[in-house]
Amino acid sequence: MGERRRVSVAYDTVSIDVIQDEADIEPADALVLLPSSSRDSEDFDAIAQMFAAVGFRVLRPQPRGMCGSTGPMQDLTLHDYARDVATVIEQLAQPPCFVLGHAFGQWIGRCLSADHPHLVRGVILAAAAAKSANPALREELAKCVDTSLPDPVRLAALRVAFFAPNHDPTPWLGNWHPVASKAQRAASAATPQAEWWTAGSAPVLDLQAELDPWRPADTRNTIRDDLGAERVSVVLIPDASHALIPEQPQAVVRAVREWTRTI
Repeated sequence: MGERRRVSVAYDTVSIDVIQDEADIEPADALVLLPSSSRDSEDFDAIAQMFAAVGFRVLRPQPRGMCGSTGPMQDLTLHDYARDVATVIEQLAQPPCFVLGHAFGQWIGRCLSADHPHLVRGVILAAAAAKSANPALREELAKCVDTSLPDPVRLAALRVAFFAPNHDPTPWLGNWHPVASKAQRAASAATPQAEWWTAGSAPVLDLQAELDPWRPADTRNTIRDDLGAERVSVVLIPDASHALIPEQPQAVVRAVREWTRTI
């Protein structure tokens, strides 16, 4: 089992808490994991070990306002979050790296690739939503984040917004950060989609969950159509919804490892 340790990376008035999982196999490819909105990088504890076992050195920066990461939380854009990740890569890795963003995290990954192309070898979009989302889903997401609500209400919302039938959403009652969530929402609203949508010019793996309500079946090829078939590979993971990674971790690791070997 590779070593896991925690370090801090600082610049200006920002300090980013980073979890590192060293690869079990050498030489290792660097892989950066970026979590879903309102959630921290400890979501990836189990899958980080799985990635390490197949030859990745895994870096997990905590978003600002979560765990040990600190910094200004007002007047942010996605470019600020991308700069945080860029600084982590510059100080802790040997770029270029593969970057996997889950849900909201893939927005940051794409922004990182657009702003700092020399740091990114390839971008993995895990459960990327369509360009526009059903407002009802955003209402369910708000319930998931609101830790003051009763657990049954939040579990019902998790089943709608994140988990496929027969998958247990209970572990996701924790790891929500409502204050940081507000900053992320404001940063998203302040950043034109066109500034990050194309992910610069890096190769892209569009890793879709078959039952993801945020990515209806009629939008399966949208990203490939927008960015070009020569850049984008699409893999559909069965029996998974928007949470994807806790639902089908082995399938995710296998798809990512196979794709990165082609880059």
